[in-house]
Amino acid sequence: MLIYQINRVIESVNKLSKNNKFWIIPVLLVMGIIFYSSATPYGDQDLRPSLMSYLPLDAMKPVLEPIDFMYHGKPVNLASHGPAGLVEFLIRKAAHVTVFLLLMVTSFLALHKLTSLRLLPKLGAAFVITVLYASFDEFHQSLTPDRTPYIGDVVLDSFGGLIGALLILVIWRFGKRA
Repeated sequence: MLIYQINRVIESVNKLSKNNKFWIIPVLLVMGIIFYSSATPYGDQDLRPSLMSYLPLDAMKPVLEPIDFMYHGKPVNLASHGPAGLVEFLIRKAAHVTVFLLLMVTSFLALHKLTSLRLLPKLGAAFVITVLYASFDEFHQSLTPDRTPYIGDVVLDSFGGLIGALLILVIWRFGKRA
C-alpha cells in the first residue's frame, strides 16, 4: 500500500510542468543545508575561535550575564560556557529556528504551487514535513561523530516551523486585503 502511494506521488511529480517542479528545488536546498550541517562534526563547526577574534566579547558580558537557563539538563550561562561559548550557543539555536522556518515556508510554497489544497491543509502538511525532517535531522546527528541528538532541538526546530506558519498566515491575511 505504501509503495503504491509513493508511486502515485512520483507519477504526479513527473506530470508537473518544469515551472511547477521549480518549487521543489528550494525545499530540497534547505533540506540539503540541514543534512550537510548535521553530518558535520561539531569540531568542524566550532565558532568560538572566530567569535573571539572578531567580537568584543568582554564588552558583551553585561548583556550576556542575565542569560541563565537549563538546556539538555545542563546550565546555559556565562559561567558555564564563557562569553564565546554562550554567544555560539545562541547563534546555533537561532540557526535551528531560522533554517526550519525556511523549511516551513519553502514547503508551504511548494505545496501551494503543486496542490489544490486549501490554506490550512497546506499549512498542516508543510508543518508535518518540517517536524518530520527535524526528527530525521536529530536521528542523523546520532550517526555523526561529535554530535549529540536531543529531542529539545526537535521542539526548537518545530518552533521555527510554527513561526513560519504564523508568518504565512499574516502575509496571507494582509495580502488578500491589498
